[in-house]
Amino acid sequence: MRSAGQRTLRLVTELLNGFAIAALVLAAIGLYGTIAYDVAQRTREFGLRMSLGAQPWAVMALVLRQGSALLAIGGCLGIVAALLATRMLASVLYGVPATDPVAFAGALGLLAAGGLLASYVPARRATRVDPILALRCD
Repeated sequence: MRSAGQRTLRLVTELLNGFAIAALVLAAIGLYGTIAYDVAQRTREFGLRMSLGAQPWAVMALVLRQGSALLAIGGCLGIVAALLATRMLASVLYGVPATDPVAFAGALGLLAAGGLLASYVPARRATRVDPILALRCD
């Protein structure tokens, strides 16, 4: 049987896990929305690029690079914020150092994978722009 303190600690841990998952989903949705909006605004540019001979993979790489730049900035700011927050969380961590590099790398890798997946969908949409329709609109 668990003590009341262990049950409380377990509840707090489960809540933190739930909030972390929600934060990952919200970050991916936000990145998807930002990149999808950017792709929609630049439809003419992508149509022009493709009509001048750009390959679809080059257009996709362009959009993915922009998403990766946003991920890199967010990742750097997140690591700094996490290092500052470890002082507050150090008292509730058991068996794991507050600045565990494996945990930091795992969280950053998970966020990067989610962010790249969120960037991939608008990047695919950018490769399917019909140059004739994109240039005719306006």
